[in-house]
Amino acid sequence: QLRLVESGGGLVQPGGSLRLSCTASGFSGFTKESYAIAWYRQAPGDEREGLGCISPSGTFTNYADSVKGRFTIGRDNAKNTAYLNMNRLKPGDSAVYYCAAGPVPSGASWCAQSYGTWGQGIQVTVSS
Repeated sequence: QLRLVESGGGLVQPGGSLRLSCTASGFSGFTKESYAIAWYRQAPGDEREGLGCISPSGTFTNYADSVKGRFTIGRDNAKNTAYLNMNRLKPGDSAVYYCAAGPVPSGASWCAQSYGTWGQGIQVTVSS
């Protein structure tokens, strides 16, 4: 059964950078199974916000306007890991961040329509 675990969160000063990792386990690996990965976040009292996604091969990415130009998503399929690189962080970026996986056809260069497997989430706090 596919499982996702986020890591790399914590406290960072405004204007700083942070990289979150999303490591998958419990399956045959991203080189054999085709999953798109998406990143979300949720701050207290707010709805969950989709940040972006990456296709199984990494050739396609898409971002929400709120993070476009500051955040990038990457993946290393050999390591079964996806990344969320966050730059020029603002206090408003403080939230619990989640990664999620959704199946897509093998060779697809797009993201999934739905994401059925989620990580447990990790806290990111941007504060001086």
